[in-house]
Amino acid sequence: MKTQPHKRNLRISPLDASIILVLAGMLGYVIFKAATGLNYHWKWEVIPQYLLRFNTNTQTWGPGLLTQGLITTIKLSLWSGILATILGTVMGLFRVSPSLFKRQIATTYVGLIRNTPPLVLIFIFYFFIGDQIMALLHIDDFVYSLSNETKEFMSIFFGPMNRFPQFLSALITLALFEAAYIAEIVRAGIESIETGQWEASTALGMNRTQTMLHVILPQAMQRMLPALAGQFISIIKDSAIVSVISIEELTFQAQQVITTTYRSFEIWTTVLVMYFILTFMCSLAVRKLELTLRRN
Repeated sequence: MKTQPHKRNLRISPLDASIILVLAGMLGYVIFKAATGLNYHWKWEVIPQYLLRFNTNTQTWGPGLLTQGLITTIKLSLWSGILATILGTVMGLFRVSPSLFKRQIATTYVGLIRNTPPLVLIFIFYFFIGDQIMALLHIDDFVYSLSNETKEFMSIFFGPMNRFPQFLSALITLALFEAAYIAEIVRAGIESIETGQWEASTALGMNRTQTMLHVILPQAMQRMLPALAGQFISIIKDSAIVSVISIEELTFQAQQVITTTYRSFEIWTTVLVMYFILTFMCSLAVRKLELTLRRN
């Protein structure tokens, strides 16, 4: 007989209500003092034109600079997340491999990346390694050889193609950095599975690869999902650091707008809200996926 999932009784106690009211009052007071007490003239009317703008040449509406930066952030985070997940999973499997050589490779990689500041890693990869790799792979020649239609199509996924080498350098650097943390999540998830699962699979005649694919990873994935979701959200936030190499993501575009308008508070507050909405939507999506997997 299939049991029904336990439903939590969501009841707010008087203490909870009091804490919520106190926090709401404190927040309201801070907002009130910021709006009236600071010697600063707020001009929120400058924000909409950087979210949505009207092109007088084509007579159409299009994304403003901040919205364009948000779109670039989404593209960079998505591709970096995919690459980091693949690399991190491989390194995580290496970390629990019976092969000493594979374990040493993964341990060295994780230790080196996790103990290197991301800003230093970006500068090293972009200025010293990235240029050499891009030249070796002839990325610039590849971009120049593309037709205009192909460039327009690829720009949907990778942004302006004239900035593709820089975008690719930022993508790889961010993926390398985040993969080190995903590797530890994968390792911990695999090691959390009981030893009896391995023994039962061996008794059924499965080899290590079959056991890992069909028994261990499906169970570990459900345990890893919250941590992986948090790491993907971290990728979105960490993507702001590539603004130092002039990648036109949200933070870089905000800096450009500030140099034009001198409205620092308004711009950074808007950017904060945009980042929050993006990461909060990701949290809701992952929570929905987690509940679906738990029911199944």
